[in-house]
Amino acid sequence: MSGAKGFVGQRLEARFRAAGHAVVGVDREVEITNPGAVAASLGGAEPDAVVHLAAVSSSVVARAAPELAARVNFLGTHAVLEATRKLAPDARVLLVTSGEIYGVAEEGAPPFREGDPLAPRTPYARTKACADRLGAMVAEGGLDVVRVRPFNHTGPGQPPNFVAPSFAEQVARIRRGEQEPLVRVGNLESVRDFLDLEDVLDAYERLLDPAVAPGAYNVASGEGLRIGDLLDQLIAAAGVECRVEADPGLMRPTDHAVGDASRLRTVTGWSPQIPFRQTLERLLAAA
Repeated sequence: MSGAKGFVGQRLEARFRAAGHAVVGVDREVEITNPGAVAASLGGAEPDAVVHLAAVSSSVVARAAPELAARVNFLGTHAVLEATRKLAPDARVLLVTSGEIYGVAEEGAPPFREGDPLAPRTPYARTKACADRLGAMVAEGGLDVVRVRPFNHTGPGQPPNFVAPSFAEQVARIRRGEQEPLVRVGNLESVRDFLDLEDVLDAYERLLDPAVAPGAYNVASGEGLRIGDLLDQLIAAAGVECRVEADPGLMRPTDHAVGDASRLRTVTGWSPQIPFRQTLERLLAAA
């Protein structure tokens, strides 16, 4: 598993170990864009499955360093897929891309489905779309590749350059009296599809079952949440009063992105189990 020490990787590895699986996890000690280094890390493992999580996962970081994002997210994926094709051709590959590869929709449009065209709008989304297409191409050559397209997910431990932990950290500091009662925000009108990380990890585990057909799968709630409403829920859960101020450096155009996970539900029986209100409460408690 690549990206084993990241926000998602740590928790997924713990799940695998708890289920009795032997896990070989690598992180920054292996240069993911170096085909030789990746092949060396995979060579002795003889894996039944390869989970590729290593990525520049923040849109903020990808916007500031698009060349880095392209190298890690595309060339890193290429290195992992090639090493698997040569050294573990019978392994299932769980290739994690992103729901952002669809772009954005008009308000009221149906949720994105796997067959919809890809229209990425940001450097991060473009690199993930390229990785997704590469996975599809390699799959045509016979490798068992599951392309997972998760929409927004969060939980304790997610870095504060993501919107939910950023808000939770500010609100928690206000509750403790460590910050003036002011939350700095970007665009609160955009709508996103949010899940608890644990529900996303459950989907990943189910998709590693060899009985599940390869291909593309959305991981999404199917419900849109306005960013401003997310903030309101955090403030109410914390029981504080505070002002909200727009930060020009955080502002982005208003957009709308919700996913349809019907295929995942039908094939695996997966469904979200954790109310997002509970997720926000856990974020606050950990902030």
